[in-house]
Amino acid sequence: MKVRCLFVAVLLCLGFDNVKSQTILEKVEDRWTLKVDGQPFDIKGATFGYNNDPENYDHYFKDLKFLGVNTIRTWGVDENTKKLLDTAHKDGIKVMLGIWMRHGRPGREADDSFDYINDNAGKEAMFNDAIAIVEEYKNHPAVLTWGIGNEVYLNIATDAEKLAYSILLERICKEIKRLDSNHPVTSVEAWTFGLDWWQKHVPSIDIYGLNSYGPGANLLEDELKKRGIDKPYVLTEFNIIGEWDIKPDVNGVIPEPTDKEKYTAIVNGYQEWIKPKASCLGVYVFHYANNDDFGAIWLLSHFQGLTRPTYWAIREAYTGEKPVNHIPAISKIGFTDEIYQSGSWGQINLEVRDVENENLDISFYYNQRTGSRKRRDQLVQLNSRGSLDSGYEIQLPQEYGGIKVYVMAKDQYNNVGIASTSILVEDEEAKNKEYLVPKAGLPFYIYKDNESSPYIPSALMGNYQAIEIDLDYTEEVYEGSKSIKIHYKDKSDWYGVGFVDPPGDWGEILGGYDITDAETLSFWAKASYDNLKVTAGFGLIKNDKPFPDTAIETVELSLTSQWKKYVIKTKKLDMSCIRSGFVIFSSGEGLSHTIYLDEIVFE
Repeated sequence: MKVRCLFVAVLLCLGFDNVKSQTILEKVEDRWTLKVDGQPFDIKGATFGYNNDPENYDHYFKDLKFLGVNTIRTWGVDENTKKLLDTAHKDGIKVMLGIWMRHGRPGREADDSFDYINDNAGKEAMFNDAIAIVEEYKNHPAVLTWGIGNEVYLNIATDAEKLAYSILLERICKEIKRLDSNHPVTSVEAWTFGLDWWQKHVPSIDIYGLNSYGPGANLLEDELKKRGIDKPYVLTEFNIIGEWDIKPDVNGVIPEPTDKEKYTAIVNGYQEWIKPKASCLGVYVFHYANNDDFGAIWLLSHFQGLTRPTYWAIREAYTGEKPVNHIPAISKIGFTDEIYQSGSWGQINLEVRDVENENLDISFYYNQRTGSRKRRDQLVQLNSRGSLDSGYEIQLPQEYGGIKVYVMAKDQYNNVGIASTSILVEDEEAKNKEYLVPKAGLPFYIYKDNESSPYIPSALMGNYQAIEIDLDYTEEVYEGSKSIKIHYKDKSDWYGVGFVDPPGDWGEILGGYDITDAETLSFWAKASYDNLKVTAGFGLIKNDKPFPDTAIETVELSLTSQWKKYVIKTKKLDMSCIRSGFVIFSSGEGLSHTIYLDEIVFE
């Protein structure tokens, strides 16, 4: 029997007497095994999307244990990481701790763009951040392995940039191995896009992390063998086939797999495509999280707080247990006609069944995968009338082209079954709309206790190095518990702050919101001394950019040391695409100063 071990424990020699857990890799004959403290550890994982809700970590980790999950994967660290690791360890769950690496170009998931060839300072910052994370958490007993980056090669344009990234990645992985002999180094990529680069340029990676959806997971071991790669891999993201691998239907809409197909893909996929593979250490099912958007319906464990097929499928895959309560099954959904005028009512045929015969709450939504990122992901509820017995009609939205229509059947156990179909909608006004961005409901808060803020104060202008911004200030508040504090440290020169969407973009990427029905923008403001001159309003990006603000309106104000409400009229302006929801400019007047803002809202 041939045995090869990596990361053999030499704790006393290395001085790691405070390390409470160690992960090693072992290969016996042709099969790779992960061991934690000497015991085999099959990765039965889920990617974790509740990192911003630390108050409920105890609930989430107990729930994950119920599902049979023994490890989670994160993409990066934040102010909650220590508590996350502590809670995970308390419940016996290990963590692939993510270390984020920036993408080289805007992609499917985000709009960041980083120059791996020329931005040496930025690469050094990523290196230093990665090493600082390892130094801080390497002795935490919840850490299973390090997860470096996510689909970076996929989101880099040229081979020269990929090579530059590879060199940085090898430097990071090599240094991590020098600092921490107790945890393997994993790097994560989509499908096989990183294999050739890793094999040639990043030998310090111990485990290949591969994101693969649908039956492609069954081919990964063969892909490694073709390249002569003798390393283990883990499915770092897995679920039903994604929309990127499905052809549009006759209406130009990508059809979504059924709830039954989603459930089966995880359960059978784990048993047939993942568990038997000799080089596969296990899987992280994507995604234990909650949201209310397009992706949540397709892949997440929860939608609007309701349980979806991914949740129960994880449990059966890892424990063999069937759902405690079944998700309502929608076996039929379809329209009686092929094309509808916007505003008209269309009859929709449904067949819905619930195993437990519970009362069902039926609702309808739509999505159109066009326009800005947020609009493509947005779900909008539709007006409906009728019942399961008499049939339903829905009112078609003011859109042009193919839309996906969803029916949602919520039971009394907090499950929701969802099915979808497509339909063509005619509307001349929508057909000629220049910028397709989400329609904002009113009142539309730019800032309210820093909760779900639609715009980010990332457009810094003038003497921006002297600006300090705190979005969670609690000592000077007009309403609620938080306000915005903008402190200008200098005593001269001018500066500006723009709250924009997408963050950091100056009009090259479509973003913003349609706030057409708004009649006013109002906000409360005060300053550290009386008569501080400012210019405030909304709109920043002009027509020399591909995607400008359709309206720019500012007023000159003299702030006082007392809270005061300011109002700007918007009724006669073109508010169809507001990229910059709020802007404020000021300058030093021989003194440093502070501006406080609260309750910024379009109504």
